[in-house]
Amino acid sequence: MTENGLLRPSAERDIDCLMRWFGDARAVRVWGGPHFRFPYTRHSFAEDMHWGRMAAFSLALADEDLVGFGQVYERFGRINLARLVVQPGRRGQGMGRQLVSALMRESRKLFSLGEYALFVYRDNQPALRCYQSLGFEFSDYPDGMPLADDCYYLVRSVAAPATGTA
Repeated sequence: MTENGLLRPSAERDIDCLMRWFGDARAVRVWGGPHFRFPYTRHSFAEDMHWGRMAAFSLALADEDLVGFGQVYERFGRINLARLVVQPGRRGQGMGRQLVSALMRESRKLFSLGEYALFVYRDNQPALRCYQSLGFEFSDYPDGMPLADDCYYLVRSVAAPATGTA
């Protein structure tokens, strides 16, 4: 049975927890993007994730155990969901679906846009399945964006039915 998490604004203490979830350069770049530094310090980690400059949310259980994290911002006229991650020990338990569903609900309070969007590495099949189960569909890759050969660009209408939400 999947525990239900509660989405809350991220706190600075969450940075320390997040830093422990990435063991190598590839893992942190898949999550943080091609310019995220590794190895990192607390300062570089916060700087590279644009701490304090981008809306950040954490999914936590009742015992305050951090199980997920994501950020939202406007890009290409859409609500972009970014730096989505679930605690490694909680993957495969529906936490990703909870995280993305909650981020979509919360981001509607921040942005008046008609679509959500996100990037996902082509070889990250569990994440791709999660996003597709929530109604995200493949879209043309934005011109000029890096990693066009490595990532998919997915979009979903804000008005689409909330299929697959937890």
